[in-house]
Amino acid sequence: MAGARSLLVLLLVSQSSCLGFRSPLSVFKRFKETARSFSDECLGTTRPVIPIDSSDFALDIRMPGVTPKQSDTYFCMSMRLPTDEEAFVIDFKPRASMDTVHHMLLFGCNMPSSTGSYWFCDEGTCIDKSNILYAWARNAPPTRLPKGVGFRVGGETGSKYFVLQVHYGDISAFRDNHKDCSGVSLHLTRLPQPLIAGMYLMMSVDTVIPAGEKVVNSDISCHYKKYPMHVFAYRVHTHHLGKVVSGYRVRNEQWTLIGRQSPQLPQAFYPVEHPIDISFGDILAARCVFTGEGRTEATHIGGTSSDEMCNLYIMYYMEAKHAVSFMTCTQNVAPDMFRTIPPEANIPIPVKPDMVMMHGHHKGKIETESKDKTSLLQQPKREEEVLEQGDFYSLLSKLLGEREDVVHVHKYNPTEKAESESDLVAEIANVVQKKDLGRSDTREGAEHEERGNAILVRDRIHKFHRLESTLRPAESRGFSLQQPLPGEGTWEPEHTGDFHVEEALDWPGIYLLPGQVSGVALDLKNNLVIFHRGDHVWDGNSFDSKFVYQQRGLGPIEEDTILVIDPNNATVLQSSGKNLFYLPHGLSVDKDGNYWVTDVALHQVFKLDPNSKEGPLLILGRSMQPGSDQNHFCQPTDVAVDPDTGTIFVSDGYCNSRIMQFSPSGHYITQWGEESSGINPKPGQFSVPHSLALVPHLGQLCVADRENGRIQCFKTDTKEFVQEIKHASFGRNVFAISYVSGLLFAVNGKPYFGDQEPVQGFVMNFSNGEIIDVFKPVRKHFDMPHDITASEDGTVYVGDAHTNTVWKFTSAEKMEHRSVKKAGIEAQDIKDSEHKLEASSGRVLGKFRGKGSGGLNLGNFFASRKGYSRKGFDRLSTEGSDQEKDEDDGSESEEEYSAPLPVPTTSSS
Repeated sequence: MAGARSLLVLLLVSQSSCLGFRSPLSVFKRFKETARSFSDECLGTTRPVIPIDSSDFALDIRMPGVTPKQSDTYFCMSMRLPTDEEAFVIDFKPRASMDTVHHMLLFGCNMPSSTGSYWFCDEGTCIDKSNILYAWARNAPPTRLPKGVGFRVGGETGSKYFVLQVHYGDISAFRDNHKDCSGVSLHLTRLPQPLIAGMYLMMSVDTVIPAGEKVVNSDISCHYKKYPMHVFAYRVHTHHLGKVVSGYRVRNEQWTLIGRQSPQLPQAFYPVEHPIDISFGDILAARCVFTGEGRTEATHIGGTSSDEMCNLYIMYYMEAKHAVSFMTCTQNVAPDMFRTIPPEANIPIPVKPDMVMMHGHHKGKIETESKDKTSLLQQPKREEEVLEQGDFYSLLSKLLGEREDVVHVHKYNPTEKAESESDLVAEIANVVQKKDLGRSDTREGAEHEERGNAILVRDRIHKFHRLESTLRPAESRGFSLQQPLPGEGTWEPEHTGDFHVEEALDWPGIYLLPGQVSGVALDLKNNLVIFHRGDHVWDGNSFDSKFVYQQRGLGPIEEDTILVIDPNNATVLQSSGKNLFYLPHGLSVDKDGNYWVTDVALHQVFKLDPNSKEGPLLILGRSMQPGSDQNHFCQPTDVAVDPDTGTIFVSDGYCNSRIMQFSPSGHYITQWGEESSGINPKPGQFSVPHSLALVPHLGQLCVADRENGRIQCFKTDTKEFVQEIKHASFGRNVFAISYVSGLLFAVNGKPYFGDQEPVQGFVMNFSNGEIIDVFKPVRKHFDMPHDITASEDGTVYVGDAHTNTVWKFTSAEKMEHRSVKKAGIEAQDIKDSEHKLEASSGRVLGKFRGKGSGGLNLGNFFASRKGYSRKGFDRLSTEGSDQEKDEDDGSESEEEYSAPLPVPTTSSS
């Protein structure tokens, strides 16, 4: 029989290239004839592939009727994905009982260690890298993923095989020599999922628990150096000595709980109370609390039931394009940090006797702790029941009108029966009272009801985040902010209330596809104004070493370079700027509605009347003549005009590192700034001052110091430095900024080679520099977001010079003022608004890229240590598991291309 099964596997491999994924029905027909032979005792396992509908199918991955002969046996078996095309695992259902199985792990890989029907896992699980997809122990209930989230398998980058590892602890249940068919059933779909799930494993590898020791802590911590991930569930795992496992995100020395649970409860994936984002620079920390009482010898970390484990599995999702599938942490990089761990991490969670899931293989190996010994461990004043978290998320699903279709994290209730449908109203009222959920806007679902499926998925996910965000306390984020000097007066009042923007998915403006979008602004009617380069591009051939434009023979751009766009339907209302410009760059609008633009090829600044065809009202600089004196610019980048005085400020620019000031009539007044040098630039030093934003009521001018990755603000009258705003999440570049009523908006640039910070937009409280929101588009993606402008109703526009795209983002918070223009126009037509602020901490999910890291073979690790067992750890390697291809298509121009490059040099723009 074993030979027949091996032949079957070989046939499956050889025919895989012909299988395709046309329909699960055809897949089923093929497997119907070659289905694995199972023992008669393994009912329901004769159909490994079960069609569900035209796009979905189920895989039943089971042990093929095995009988372990000794305790602590690890058996593995594999099943090939029945398609070469990409598919997504969206649901797991365990098919096992703790009466016979200690735990199960499901791996994804491309080459299992054996082609037999099953094998001893000591031989390994996979030959290549392996990713953990699922883990089960202690009669845990099913794990459900949020809608729109799936584990990616198949295709060019996903795993081709599933490998099931089953640990049989105590084999006393097999005295009758029955055959076991434990395993897991998967629900897969061929429909692309907008969010990809992954697993982050935190695991201690060197903890020793001395015999008789009352309390032993095992700490794990790692710096997170990937793109942001969004945590939605967690699972803890120890053997019998574990009392509590807690996981945290540490940001700016602030501890935020990911999850805390007793490992003696069913070891399921429990939902986090509030979804948490983990960003570059954060520290992930975990603590397992053990007791050695009852043991007569030291207990080590290992794979047998007499050993211990300290594992925290973190389930997260990322945006699909650049998702990382599996990451590990097996170190403690910040041991001193645990001196400030929240006290709750040291408090065992009381477990009722009827809830304790005792494993057979533990019996006789440890004595029951006495009550007086247990009391030596600090007891909590009050512990929430496990069922509260599960019930809360299940109720949120009902609140959203989708029952379990919105939030698929399982609900576990070990002590009470589920409430009937007739009690739903009472349940919701109880949750609202306990959790202070507040009122939700019931109109939101109706507003998006008729959108496409992808939009609906995104909307429901964000809708869930908006509901849960009412439960999350405000978090502090790290930033570098230099306060005003004494005697400089007071700052403006801090912006209060959460502020969240997300892409307006029904706005058709992203399909305009003009040339390279270099500038965006708002006119007096709140229409969007776009400045673009038509068929001209800025590339490596555009300038010589002296910054003289080399493509003058092309002539000026023969199409209108300034477009006025309806903010609602994106129709072009007006256009101008034909045969005037060579390489457009900055754009702003003054209080009289005049356009102020810069051209880096002409090295000039222009003032234009949008309603006149008589030519520019004012020209500063000399055409095609770069220079650094009072009459010349060198690739000027942006203009800001003071609404009170008419004073003109010009950022100059790529080859000059200065801010120039002119009178309203264009006469030179003064300048300040110098080129920065070194890694710690001083105030007033610039490396490509790229964008300007006026804060008129404070008399400040803020500058996006692009290549220094910071924002500097100065007094407009004295030119004194006021403050610097700099965040690690900016990366090395800040491309553009825009100020609106207490808020400062910004966009950064693509990371340099090896850096991790994603390209995204930021919303900051101007008074203290704190980031209160980040955002990204859903349709397309930021590549070089070159300019940004915002209105006081919370609408934000971002123009991208590489994708030739403009996005519209709308705010969840209704603000009071009608509009503000980027160049610093004062707010007009202030309106009273009674809109209640809608708390929201969700984030527009962006495209994140993960890079590979070194690998670790846990089997080899444990085999090299005395007293440790390698069982169950062989081939659990992390090497290369999170690598992704570089998906840049190479079609971008070199215009302002600042990354990813091996050598960080100032780029064009």
